Amino acid sequence: WCLALAEGASWLGLSHEIGAFIAGVTLASCPVSMFIADSLRPLRDFFLVLFFFSFGAAFEIAMLEEALVPAVALAALVLAVKPYTFRWLFVRTGERRRQSQEVGVRLGQVSEFSLLVALIALEVGVLSERGGYLVQVTTMLTFIASSYFIVMRYPTPIAVRDSLRRD
Repeated sequence: WCLALAEGASWLGLSHEIGAFIAGVTLASCPVSMFIADSLRPLRDFFLVLFFFSFGAAFEIAMLEEALVPAVALAALVLAVKPYTFRWLFVRTGERRRQSQEVGVRLGQVSEFSLLVALIALEVGVLSERGGYLVQVTTMLTFIASSYFIVMRYPTPIAVRDSLRRD
């Protein structure tokens, strides 16, 4: 399904990534998605490692000097504003404040989706190479900071305290 939609998107003039993204969204909304997710967990983990490895391998360290200061500022802004925005939105929809805070923190990083959008923008010529590296460095910084904060404070399989370790 995913390969078919990726190829179909390419045939329509879109990128393979957009087709695969659409396929993933349609599968996620399907009732069988939990079974698929549980059955394909090892495969998912393998491709997750492969994704981050290729992401890191393609990154030019020389560009870090140029993008670091703006990326730190942008990452700090995202990590400061995004969790509170999500919390506010969830509370407005009737969710409990504490649960809304946790979900806001978990969603507070810049996502992998931004890397996909930046890649497509680079291919089309809408985003400069420097802007692409800014997105990459910002994403990496928010991954690191957000992951550290979540592991120290919220239940997760890799928590540092036994009281927070949950699968």
